[in-house]
Amino acid sequence: MVGLGYDVHRFKKSRKLFLGGVKISDRNGLDGHSDADVLIHALMDALLGAAGENDIGHFFPNTDNKYKNISSVELLKIVVSVLKKKKFKIINTDMTIIAEKPKIYPYIDQMKENLSETMKIPKSRIAIKATTNEKMGFIGRGEGIAAMAVVSLEK
Repeated sequence: MVGLGYDVHRFKKSRKLFLGGVKISDRNGLDGHSDADVLIHALMDALLGAAGENDIGHFFPNTDNKYKNISSVELLKIVVSVLKKKKFKIINTDMTIIAEKPKIYPYIDQMKENLSETMKIPKSRIAIKATTNEKMGFIGRGEGIAAMAVVSLEK
């Protein structure tokens, strides 16, 4: 089974920036109900989609205060447990972060480590890439960050 996920959040100056469970900055984070980690949100939607489940908004509604400012790593743990109950095994994931800033490359290995530990798969099965939007659109103007994820599951 294959799943595709996408997420986008705008910048908010009064928040910390988390990507892949790694704190990138103490300011200029992303706006959202949880910690707004776009990479993990895209990954969770891909995982849930591959399993034939509803999206993360169904599992973690932004109207539920118990998810307010929660770490997306904690949400990913819940998604992984849903997959485990349905007897799915995560084979691999390929993800892309789209952002003009900040530079992502220095954090990729730590992101892979976090996701490997959380999903219980080897780092070698996790690809994380980064690109810009060539200064076009809202991402190009530095207004936000987007992420895409593709995953493969088997039963």
